[in-house]
Amino acid sequence: MSTQSRPNAQKPIRVVDGEQLRDVLDSHDRVLVDFYTKGCSLCQAIEPVLGNVAKATGITVAMVNPGDDISLVEEWDITSAPTLVLVEDGEEVGRLAEGFKGGDDIEAFLDEHLD
Repeated sequence: MSTQSRPNAQKPIRVVDGEQLRDVLDSHDRVLVDFYTKGCSLCQAIEPVLGNVAKATGITVAMVNPGDDISLVEEWDITSAPTLVLVEDGEEVGRLAEGFKGGDDIEAFLDEHLD
């Protein structure tokens, strides 16, 4: 994907499986991962918000449907969607799994969990 080579992707990067997700995590210092499910209205509503957050903060956003790679459910302990996981240097540093959140809430979450 061409967006992976940009240091501050402005659009969320869609990945299809754990291997692609690991590639994104390996190539970016900080990534906000959106675990979503197909047909989830809250997941659909949060997508443009995440695009705006990526533009405003410069953080890379990756989106993955764990239903397409079921091993992600256990690996990342996904129990609801949408779940946002903040990863810094390959390690989870924060998690938002409380349904839909607006841009201000997500940016506050990022501020709280990043140096």
